[in-house]
Amino acid sequence: MTRTPQRPAACLFDLDGLLLDTEPLQGRAWQEAARQFGAELSPGQLRALRGRRRLDCAAEVLRVLPDGISVEDLLAVREPIAARLLPQAPAMPGARHLVERCRDLAIPTALATSSAAAAVAIKAAPHPWLDLITLRVMGDDPELLKGKPAPDIFQIALERLGVEAPGAWAFEDSVAGSQAAHAAGCRVLVLAPPDADRAAYPAGVVWLTSLREIDLG
Repeated sequence: MTRTPQRPAACLFDLDGLLLDTEPLQGRAWQEAARQFGAELSPGQLRALRGRRRLDCAAEVLRVLPDGISVEDLLAVREPIAARLLPQAPAMPGARHLVERCRDLAIPTALATSSAAAAVAIKAAPHPWLDLITLRVMGDDPELLKGKPAPDIFQIALERLGVEAPGAWAFEDSVAGSQAAHAAGCRVLVLAPPDADRAAYPAGVVWLTSLREIDLG
């Protein structure tokens, strides 16, 4: 168990790859869309998309597509694929228990996800326990000017919770998300994917192999 030295003032959660095992499905949706335009995304290119907003991901994918294809063209193909795949995503081991434990201990929580509200609704629908996280800062939040790895999304969540960054625990999996949480001043706990390049993550993060390791007391 990873026991916290003291209970956090708040827990801030990423969604994709942290609470829900969506990353393989997200990557598959981008890959299938790219293939329809005659391109193939490498494993490294797919990893680079993790934790980032949809429009930021689309801009990256456009780099490998033939000229003349717009973001709108790409998303028109990709979004129906994602909408079909993402409801299949299971909860990550220990995710539900951790969120419920925060409720039981009256620890404030927030979702800080690069996914847009419509995508969150699709992914969360099979998992009603996610409704326990009532504060949600999502990728299309009107106050969010820059997506991860910029710290904005965590700064907004902290402000809305009324919590100072040093007392908050941010749970992440991606490099971009970890960089964002670290830049916001949070303590960062990383559920690293098996293929993670740990050298790319900020120094001082707490490494997890499962959310089941967290013991809030």
